[in-house]
Amino acid sequence: MPVLTEPLVVLRDTFGRIADDLRISVTDRCNFRCIYCMPAAGLPWIARDEVLSFEEITRVTRILVSDCGVRTIRLTGGEPLVRKGIEELTAMIAGLDQGLDIAMTTNGILLREKAAALKSAGLSRLNISLDTLQRDRFRNLARRDALERVLDGIRAAREAGFTKIKLNVVVMRGVNDDEVLDFARLARVEGYEVRFIEFMPLDADGIWSPESVVASREIIDVIDREFPVEPVHDLRPAPANRFRFRDGAPGGVGVIPSVSDAFCKVCNRIRLTAEGRLRTCLFSLREHDVKALLRGGASDGEIVEFVRAAVWQKEEGHKIGQADFVKPGKTMSQIGG
Repeated sequence: MPVLTEPLVVLRDTFGRIADDLRISVTDRCNFRCIYCMPAAGLPWIARDEVLSFEEITRVTRILVSDCGVRTIRLTGGEPLVRKGIEELTAMIAGLDQGLDIAMTTNGILLREKAAALKSAGLSRLNISLDTLQRDRFRNLARRDALERVLDGIRAAREAGFTKIKLNVVVMRGVNDDEVLDFARLARVEGYEVRFIEFMPLDADGIWSPESVVASREIIDVIDREFPVEPVHDLRPAPANRFRFRDGAPGGVGVIPSVSDAFCKVCNRIRLTAEGRLRTCLFSLREHDVKALLRGGASDGEIVEFVRAAVWQKEEGHKIGQADFVKPGKTMSQIGG
């Protein structure tokens, strides 16, 4: 398996940030209907022939890894495990460079069936969305009665050998903010890293409001009073502020202050949507059509220059809370988390 040399092109924007983290949405389809993401009736799915093939995804990834210095890959959706043969795509990407860090964000419901194959294919890490530990509340949030299957999927991931498991909790005031300590206890007992994510305005039903956001500092204050924590300092840019327990308990907690104190100034991410469009920010109002190049016979060099030019135009930040903020026309599931 090759180890690739230094990149020929660095994906730098006008603010000096370097994009080396690629989020790939492999599908817009999902088997949940989470209230902060999709309407109960679902959304119109992208036609299958408009979704990038595994070969197209792998080609773009190869170009960005070998020629542009991308080092981290995150497979997302929709729900990535509903994409048939996802373990095959994982293996194709892992085969590009043995040094790649390949992660996946999933709702976990299919992990019992898929975890072992994903591990064998070269997946490094799992981020599992879990917004509540209460069955009735889970049913209301995800609009599916599936808590036990998700918890079993997390167990299956451990059995398959995944040691770096993160649980993602979208915290909404008056909905599930009373479970912060329950999740902190789970982290201490099971050794997971639980990441609390501020509720962002990317929902289809329009239920987001500033009052529904629980600020990250409030979450950490609640945890620290019960289980004292101290910060963990990361060497690479990351959206989460991470903390370990001062008493040495396993696991840890993190907060993603996407609304109250976003990490836009050091953002190193770009996103490839399921239909092959590049987004330089989760809240971008503009997309760059990579698929047109792929299916139009463009060379690798032309794709490099197209992506380089797109990243150069990357937004300074998402502007949530500012007077000129404009909500994107797509929901989280259509963009890729």
